[in-house]
Amino acid sequence: MMLTQARTSAVASAIKTLEIEQAALDAMRRAMTRSGLRDGFEQAVAMIGATQGRLIVTGMGKSGLIGRKIAATMTSTGTPSQFLHPGEASHGDLGMITQRDVVLALSWSGETTELGDIIAYCHRHRVTLIVATSSAESTAGKAADICLTLPGVREACPYELAPTSSAMLQLALGDALAVALIEIRGFTPSDFHALHPGGRLGAQLTTVAELMGVDDSIPRVTGDSSLIHATIEMSRKRYGCTAVVDRNGGLIGAFTDGDLRRCIAVHDLKDNIGAHMTPNPLAVPPTTLSSDALRLMNENAVSVLFVEERGKLVGIVHLHDVLGAGVA
Repeated sequence: MMLTQARTSAVASAIKTLEIEQAALDAMRRAMTRSGLRDGFEQAVAMIGATQGRLIVTGMGKSGLIGRKIAATMTSTGTPSQFLHPGEASHGDLGMITQRDVVLALSWSGETTELGDIIAYCHRHRVTLIVATSSAESTAGKAADICLTLPGVREACPYELAPTSSAMLQLALGDALAVALIEIRGFTPSDFHALHPGGRLGAQLTTVAELMGVDDSIPRVTGDSSLIHATIEMSRKRYGCTAVVDRNGGLIGAFTDGDLRRCIAVHDLKDNIGAHMTPNPLAVPPTTLSSDALRLMNENAVSVLFVEERGKLVGIVHLHDVLGAGVA
């Protein structure tokens, strides 16, 4: 009985926490529609997007942990960024800041003393300083070139001590900045793949051009070929089918091992392939993401996709090629 009550109490606490943090996000959304945060946000995005250097993110304690995540997100989405620990900054790491950089400092109170040397350095060397704080009238807020004033919100911590809602708003602000920069720059999935070549995410962002068979590895016959010719070509290659192309190399049909089984008992192997092929088979451009290719194969119950470019057959990709790359 006591264990059940404890579980019920824990769930009630979780729901209360989520409600408090949801209210904090709602407050931030409303603040973003008003001139203060809205104007500062637009200025910050423009400044970060135009910088010839990096975005240097800094913060102490929980703000520092959030700052590390913001820097990582920025770097992975096309905005070169680096986290600077305030303590290390005062012992030589200020040298990593150049006049081409933009500094984003996180301080909920705006009175984080460890940020003092970084703020002074930015003023001395005319480095643009963006401060995210809940108090525009704080020391850091007044020192900022651009102040992102976050709404004062209730912490989910029952004692209003542990940064919870406040840390979440800082994280949401970092995501909002990063996504705005992605959209303004036209950052594409291909750009993302270039920065994420490893793991399943990297595999999903490969294109069929990176996986497809090309040139002599493509099984193909012309439209005037016989069934026996198509069967030999299909058997020589590993895809379980052959493309049928016109004289210009354009894809006009496909002949599979299933088609062969269906017609071999009742037709002459000297028949023209055109009478037995599947016309207009599924084909994709070489820029198609491997994850999209896998989806198309599943939706159409096929194990092979042909690849066309400028009206010509340029490749073929098998389900095993996609799965072998780690897409699923």
